[in-house]
Amino acid sequence: MSTVLALAAACFIGAGFVAQQHVAYREPLDEMLHLRLLTHLVRKRVWLLGIAAMVCGQVLGALALTGADLGSVEPLLATNLIFAFLIAHAVYQEWLSHAAWWGAVLVTGGVTGFLVFGRPQAGQAAGPTSPRWLAAGAVLALAAALALLAAPCSLRTKALLFSAAAGMMFGVQDALTHGTLQALERGGLAAGLWNWQPYTLVAVAVVSLLLAQSAFDAAPLAISLPAITAAEPIIGIVLGVFVFAERLQITAGALAAEVAGLSMVVLGIVVLARARYPGKPATTGDEPP
Repeated sequence: MSTVLALAAACFIGAGFVAQQHVAYREPLDEMLHLRLLTHLVRKRVWLLGIAAMVCGQVLGALALTGADLGSVEPLLATNLIFAFLIAHAVYQEWLSHAAWWGAVLVTGGVTGFLVFGRPQAGQAAGPTSPRWLAAGAVLALAAALALLAAPCSLRTKALLFSAAAGMMFGVQDALTHGTLQALERGGLAAGLWNWQPYTLVAVAVVSLLLAQSAFDAAPLAISLPAITAAEPIIGIVLGVFVFAERLQITAGALAAEVAGLSMVVLGIVVLARARYPGKPATTGDEPP
């Protein structure tokens, strides 16, 4: 049952990404990294349905975790990229080259392999004053640097950098969610709301959403989505190690598989970045979703 729930979650998450990208891609390019992009998108029914589909996927993923461990569920959730490509092709007749499909398989396989062999275990709570949270700050700084580096780049490169930054921030968001839940369990609602974590979580969620939609505005799904789906779980595992003192598998075989998985992710993103795709249509953002 957990396997079915995890695959259903991946399908909903993939569908949510497709709906969001379909709408955001039709917004003017000068709205990238501006809050008005989000204010325009929230008025579009299809985009809101995409957000709702992602929420459903997250809920189904949480339900799957109640009947299985993280190492069994997370690799299945990583298949959301394949589901997104299939849905985009079936619903919107989006043209995807053979290179794009191979790139998607490499990214998904690499993330899945990394999660299967590197799954962390036996963590501990990280209080709001713990210096271990500096690791999350370092990830946020790197994400900000990627977004700034995108300024003079082509649309293709902008989309890659924005999506990588968004995926990294989604990983930080996952860690902050975990930390906030731990604080609520330890001290109750009042104690949980008294520290910085829930408020930082909201800010990170808004910025990560803006980065993701800016990536979707800049380039088609095959360019703008893979780095998000690859970076989020990997950064989540890295922060699990540095913030929550979880332990990765460190046997020779596991390390070799983890390196191979990361190599596949990089190769897949390179293949996708080099794939051909049609230019962005000239739009004003005023047409119906």
